[in-house]
Amino acid sequence: MEGGKLFVRSDSKVFRFQNGKSESLFLQRKNPRRIAWTVLCRRAHRKGITEEQAKSRRRRQVKSQRAVVGASLDVIKERRSMRPEARAAQRNAATKEAKEKRNAAQS
Repeated sequence: MEGGKLFVRSDSKVFRFQNGKSESLFLQRKNPRRIAWTVLCRRAHRKGITEEQAKSRRRRQVKSQRAVVGASLDVIKERRSMRPEARAAQRNAATKEAKEKRNAAQS
């Protein structure tokens, strides 16, 4: 780097300034995002982008079904495709059966 100044902070961090203007602003602890001519400010306000960059395309998440320990994928699909009334009837039958088993075990 030709010219400019080298500033070494007390924690040994090195800063290089190309001119007195940037050194002065740094020493005044000015935020570079608020100084119009700095690269940080131009990036923050999206200046100087000549060709419009296409936004990066994200892949949509696809929901996938997986079998669970107690039920295979076919069983899960079958239950999902059932009518709500049929499922309710099946549920009621299962609870009734469980109650009967419990009552039989108690007596």
